[in-house]
Amino acid sequence: MASFPPRVNEKEIVRSRTIGELLAPAAPFDKKCGGETWTVAFAPDDSYFAWSQGYRIVKLVPWSQCLKNFLLHGSKNVTNSSCLKLTRQDSNGGQKNNPREHIIDCGDIVWSLAFGSSVPEKQSRCINVEWHRFRFGQDQLLLATGLNNGRIKIWDVYTGKLLLNLVDHIEVVRDLTFAPDGSLILVSASRDKTLRVWDLKDDGNMMKVLRGHQNWVYSCAFSPDSSMLCSVGASKAVFLWNMEKYTMIRKLEGHHHDVVACDFSPDGALLATASYDTRVCIWDPHNGDILMEFGHLFPPPTPIFAGGANDRWVRGVSFSHDGLHVASIADDKMVRFWRIGEDCPVQVAPLSNGLCCAFSADGSVLAAGTQDGSVCFWATPRQVPSLQHLCRMSIRRVMPTQEVQKLPVPSKVLEFLSYRF
Repeated sequence: MASFPPRVNEKEIVRSRTIGELLAPAAPFDKKCGGETWTVAFAPDDSYFAWSQGYRIVKLVPWSQCLKNFLLHGSKNVTNSSCLKLTRQDSNGGQKNNPREHIIDCGDIVWSLAFGSSVPEKQSRCINVEWHRFRFGQDQLLLATGLNNGRIKIWDVYTGKLLLNLVDHIEVVRDLTFAPDGSLILVSASRDKTLRVWDLKDDGNMMKVLRGHQNWVYSCAFSPDSSMLCSVGASKAVFLWNMEKYTMIRKLEGHHHDVVACDFSPDGALLATASYDTRVCIWDPHNGDILMEFGHLFPPPTPIFAGGANDRWVRGVSFSHDGLHVASIADDKMVRFWRIGEDCPVQVAPLSNGLCCAFSADGSVLAAGTQDGSVCFWATPRQVPSLQHLCRMSIRRVMPTQEVQKLPVPSKVLEFLSYRF
């Protein structure tokens, strides 16, 4: 059962509207484990949705067709009945304007997924470009899958074909993230305590190993301008990296237990981290300050008790594209939607055994994966951003906190631009 601060009337919190559900396929060979949906992902243009069904399988479905199917046939959709059953494609339908569903057997349990798209003007950092096996065009859309055996496989989304097999990690690849600038720079986070930087335009050459974590690395995320990387892991670790120099910027101190998920706001001014200590922390990544906390257990546990099992571990966190909302998944069987600047949820929804969550690119839908291999979808809180907020996001996309604080404007304006609540 969810818990809220005493001053919050639980009955007044809006319940999120369920849009649909993709159900897990039957377990092969009566396996009892390995069927978890550890990861879900939307393509940057919302053309595809991907999720790990467990048992080595990743399913790629055209998102628009999936939404139509939900609307036509109610909230549930069994995965054995294709999302495309109303619009089967012909044999030459592997192009962007004729999307097709693909079922990919990755050969091992899939722990992480990431979509990447190319911008031709962004050149490879490799000098010997004439030796490249691949020429990634503007319409190229890739899917990276991180596996239990430490391998990373890169697939062509439109054809479902395997393009690259990246081999260097020696433990589970727990998370993957592409640089948002279209350079096809990929970063992987692993239980081998390292992050590795790969250049897919250089045929998947491994460029750098980032070391600093003393234990498992659970998650990583690029800032919107690709200049900064956050990585989080066991033993309360939250690290920020300079991705031009591949050096550590700082370690953020504040969590009391393993940190398992992270995400930047769309303007790069905020960083959300989720931890087993029952909290989501919202940081200013430019100076390391905690600006606010979203608590999942009230009263909050003291630091000594936050390091243990408490039935409120936060498993996932995601920022919406409007920069106003954050979603969290916790072990208390609840999904929560939070509004930046408020300390209680604005919407909630029931979810058993949730493991991960991700907003669609347009921010209208939240997807959450579960331990049984299914995915649930909800309509997200809708709010018309104020003109002040839109101006703040425009400024913060190009100005870090240190530069904002030098602006010759009133102190109240500086507080607003700095997300000081």
